[in-house]
Amino acid sequence: MIVVRDTDMLKGKGLVASIGFFDGVHRGHRFLIGELKQLAALSGLPSAVITFPEHPRAVLHSDYQPKLLNSFEEKLEHLASTGIDYCIVLNFTAELARLTAKEFITSILAEKLHVETLLIGYDHRFGHNRKDGFEEYVVYGEACGVQVVKAARYSEGEAAVSSSKIRGLLSECRVEEAAHLLTYPYQLKGTIVSGYKVGRKLGFPTANIQVDEPFKILPGIGVYAVWVHLNGKRYKGMLYIGDRPTLNNGSNITLEVNILDFAGDIYNNEITVAFIYHVRGDVKFDSLDELVAQLGRDRETVNNLLKE
Repeated sequence: MIVVRDTDMLKGKGLVASIGFFDGVHRGHRFLIGELKQLAALSGLPSAVITFPEHPRAVLHSDYQPKLLNSFEEKLEHLASTGIDYCIVLNFTAELARLTAKEFITSILAEKLHVETLLIGYDHRFGHNRKDGFEEYVVYGEACGVQVVKAARYSEGEAAVSSSKIRGLLSECRVEEAAHLLTYPYQLKGTIVSGYKVGRKLGFPTANIQVDEPFKILPGIGVYAVWVHLNGKRYKGMLYIGDRPTLNNGSNITLEVNILDFAGDIYNNEITVAFIYHVRGDVKFDSLDELVAQLGRDRETVNNLLKE
């Protein structure tokens, strides 16, 4: 996949394209891209997705804080895995937001990006105030030589697959179901920072993680079995998200992982954790001894869950 930030490199190339934010690059997105690639093959043209590095609402509303499934770099990685030819990166600006659907199709898609066929998600709308729909897009496209095609609807059973559905599953700790819809385990990347070092005193040293992408959603509070990717190696991990109620550390949510069968100083190292199973919710224990006993059981559970 070629990432296009300078649209001049597209001169002389006709494209079959689709547009969207593609957060998560989930099963629904992959179904759409599969249809896009088929259309491109039939047309003898390259396939392209058009996306944005920042959430459009975050550009229009400075106080809006999106809950993301992917950082932009992660999104590019997942899009590349679909086998698409081009990913065209458009900076979403206030000027772009003011364009009507007709203006966007004419001046951006047809004239600037040389799109010959536009595949529209079955429920996708764009343009100022999103007041137009598929029927209008077809008319606007015909006027400037762009064929507009509506994609088939993809669903898992009766439910449509969406980024918001996956966010809801993650917030409810249902990471296995989220992974099924994503087609990969949900991940968080970050840097290991210094913590309170309480885990070390309890016999369960943890790496405290500062997530790189501040807008990425954290799964719900609790204990998880995760794969830890650190310094080119993979380890089993017991990860905790919560405010450590037994230790009365206030309301700050921490993200920390006990890496099984590992010892060493890893402060300031980059780390990635992939959520595989939810083990249990958070509990306030009556004593540290009860907490330590439960952590021992949790670690055994995690070890068994992650056996190859």
